[in-house]
Amino acid sequence: VQLQASGGGLVQAGASLRLSCTVAGGLLNDYVMGWFRQAPGTEREFVAAISRNGGSTKYDGSVKGRFTISRDNAKKTVYLQMNSLKPEDTAVYYCATDIGRSTLGPSTSNLNSYDYWGRGTLVTVSS
Repeated sequence: VQLQASGGGLVQAGASLRLSCTVAGGLLNDYVMGWFRQAPGTEREFVAAISRNGGSTKYDGSVKGRFTISRDNAKKTVYLQMNSLKPEDTAVYYCATDIGRSTLGPSTSNLNSYDYWGRGTLVTVSS
């Protein structure tokens, strides 16, 4: 399974971006997908996750109401729509898949639950 994240860039505070994560070599339809981010000098942190069928989502409190995770299983792609971006959203964003689960649970926000990771895409938000 290979994941490729894209869509990052440099934007001003208040702007929007949409990240995409395309899955190759695996069955996207079967897995929980998540987005994480890592700012310089910090640990990788959970951003959002979506269940196999897209019926359930989970967000970190820092992005809830501003970010929306979605998926198109036919295109084997997961999206992260990011609105009202803030300078503190600046980070490398990674997508990941948990091949052990199809539904969300207590471990969804734990990066150790995820098996495959993309290379990340950089989002920079200027003030």
